[in-house]
Parts: sequence; structure tokens; C-alpha cells
Amino acid sequence: MASSQEKRIMVLAMDAHEHSNYALEWTLDHFFTPFGANAPFNLVIVNAKPSPPPAVSMAGPGALGSEIFPAVQVQLKANAEQIAEKAKQFCASKSVLEVLVEVVEGDARNVLCDAVDRHRASVLVLGSHGYGAIKRAVLGSVSDHCARHAHCSVMIVKRPKFKY
Repeated sequence: MASSQEKRIMVLAMDAHEHSNYALEWTLDHFFTPFGANAPFNLVIVNAKPSPPPAVSMAGPGALGSEIFPAVQVQLKANAEQIAEKAKQFCASKSVLEVLVEVVEGDARNVLCDAVDRHRASVLVLGSHGYGAIKRAVLGSVSDHCARHAHCSVMIVKRPKFKY
């Protein structure tokens, strides 16, 4: 099999939702764990850390704005670090030790497409939140955007509604 330097890159989107946890578990079970050191990909896990909402940064220079903005920044950073650490621990529990975990601030759609380009990824893996048409139209769909704009194959892992 190819050496680690010749392996293709798989980027996996990770956030705090169960759907991305399932996508990580499914991906490790199907592409990494059975192959051990001969896995066909190098794994890069990317967590898009959201920026503070505009309303928080517009709170102004007064006491409220100067207290809220840093607190929100600290909480967003702590959440992102927690997600990254959980992903590393889960990979280690499946004996997948060679994994790069990145936390990048910004909109997930742009962060993931940029990560694909930066790492020259062959595959982007995302978990599906399973939103209906209305919720998807209002919130936007990261997976829809990435399927249209990422410069690689995109695999959307859906969590089964029931177990067989």
C-alpha cells in the first residue's frame, strides 16, 4: 500500500452535533480501523468555530459590550477546543493516531471548502443534520453548499433513524 506521504487526504467536518459524531465513527469504522497503518487516507478533522454574533460585537464600547464580547469569545474558543479534544480521543479509541485536528474561525461552508483546497483533499466527509426543506431553506445547508462548491468528492453520512 502507499506510504503515508503518498496517501490521499480526507477532510472530515466536525461540530458539536451527534450527526458529526456519527459521521466520524462511521468514517473511522469504514476507512481507517480495518486497515490500521495501511489506511488509504490521511485524516484531517476540521471544526469551524463560529464568530461571535454581530449583535454581540455591536453592543458598543459601553460596559455591556466590553463584558459580553470577550465572554462570548472565550466560550466559543472553549467549545471548539472541547470538540477538537473529543475528536482526538475518539480517534485514539479506534487506534487512529495519525490525525490532524484543526479549528478554524468562520462560516462552516467557507471553512470546509477552504480546508479542502488547502489540504488538496480527495474527499470531504460531512454528517447530515437531517433538516427538512423549510429548515434547510432558512438555515442553509452546509452539506448542500459543499456538495456544489468543494473541489473534491463529498460524502454525506446520514445517521440511520433506526437500527437494524
